[in-house]
Amino acid sequence: MSNIKEQIEQERNNAREVCSTEGDSSSDCAVAWDAVEELQAEAAHQRQSKPKKNSLEQYCDDNPDAIECRIYDD
Repeated sequence: MSNIKEQIEQERNNAREVCSTEGDSSSDCAVAWDAVEELQAEAAHQRQSKPKKNSLEQYCDDNPDAIECRIYDD
């Protein structure tokens, strides 16, 4: 996830530079900010796709030998 954050920051800096040289209303400026938005959308998608563990799963990760966490084969 930190890799995509670095990419977002690089694209943000690039967009600011392009907009300062080409002008805020130029098509190059709009394209540069679109790239930033796409990366931000991807980062949001990655955060949502990770399933969250419930409290028992978290407890069992921390305490795998606990009675509550034992798994029996039938």
